Amino acid sequence: MKKVLEGIRVLDQGTFITGPAAGMLLADLGADVIKVEQPGSGDPFRAFKGGLYSPHYQTYNRNKRSVTLNTKDKDDLAVMDELVRSADVYIQNFRPGAADRLGVGEGRLRDINPRLVYCSISGFGQTGPSASRPAYDSVAQAASGFLGLLINPENPRVVGPALADAITGFYAAYGILGALFDRGRTGVGSTVEVSMLEAMCHFNLDAFTHFYSVGEVMGPYSRPSVSQSYVMKCKDGKWLALHMSSPEKFWQGLANAIERPNLFEDPRFCDRNARIQHQETLIKVLSEIFITKDRNAWCERLLAQDVPHAPMYDPSEALEDPQAKHLEILVSGQHPEMGLFRTVRPPVNFDGEHAKSVVPPPVLGEHNDDILGPIRATLGQKPPSTGSGSDV
Repeated sequence: MKKVLEGIRVLDQGTFITGPAAGMLLADLGADVIKVEQPGSGDPFRAFKGGLYSPHYQTYNRNKRSVTLNTKDKDDLAVMDELVRSADVYIQNFRPGAADRLGVGEGRLRDINPRLVYCSISGFGQTGPSASRPAYDSVAQAASGFLGLLINPENPRVVGPALADAITGFYAAYGILGALFDRGRTGVGSTVEVSMLEAMCHFNLDAFTHFYSVGEVMGPYSRPSVSQSYVMKCKDGKWLALHMSSPEKFWQGLANAIERPNLFEDPRFCDRNARIQHQETLIKVLSEIFITKDRNAWCERLLAQDVPHAPMYDPSEALEDPQAKHLEILVSGQHPEMGLFRTVRPPVNFDGEHAKSVVPPPVLGEHNDDILGPIRATLGQKPPSTGSGSDV
């Protein structure tokens, strides 16, 4: 795939998900992303059963190189400054104030390199009454009004992956790309600030639009009811999803597939409004039908009738689907120490080509000699002995 960001160097000093996700997205587009980590421990997301190569860490750190620097140490800070001089982008997701304590605050780095795009990711923003509060994924989801759209009121508990973390990383990369484009016109870098609260409020745009336009507070069943979305358990214990929307041809196709051709002549189900009003009853009727056959049998019937559906796959199944295989969504690479690495390729294709290879996530400090060695030699520094840095 074309490397549209080839020649762009990114210093990624992020930890956990938001910062690393932004760096990974840029790396996927061909940027040279150097992950700057604490000596000894590295990104806290590395830790896993006593090791430093967790599945969590692997998820957001492919296509990167790793170096270790403790910027509280004057020699390491001098090396960091040299990296900044050669960089186009710097990313951090520390709490407000921490970057300055580490010597990597926006003002200082932009003085070193005025062309630098400086990206700062926070939980609640850089200023304001909540700026210093700790923020994690569920906290940001809740504060933005998004979490309430996911909680089943009959069994209230947090579900699903770390959406707020990953989505904030996407917005950060989006802002960085805009700043790089602007720098191409002005020659001067920008400061990009993204908070998890702002990112999730924007991601929750539909709910706010409904509230401010018609006074409707959406709940977890609001959109599925209007879109007529369903999940059905089949005889073999597997599930499938239906998204029926409005066209009547889909409903007639469903009626044919389940061998109930007259089902939607029932006044409770005869049109979109009736189905929305009686959705719970319709779910009960359909559930009793779908439990009578295995999932594959239902998928064959639904496919033959052009009904919008999909098996509700788990990760062991999804990439084995013929369409996923055709699109070559699963890619792999070989790390010299950690062995085979498999992941999902970037979803964006350029000129009809997609990424077919991936560089596995680096082990801690894997590229110290290649990247830091020449800088230390120029500065007259000796390579440091092994040691550990301190967490922020």
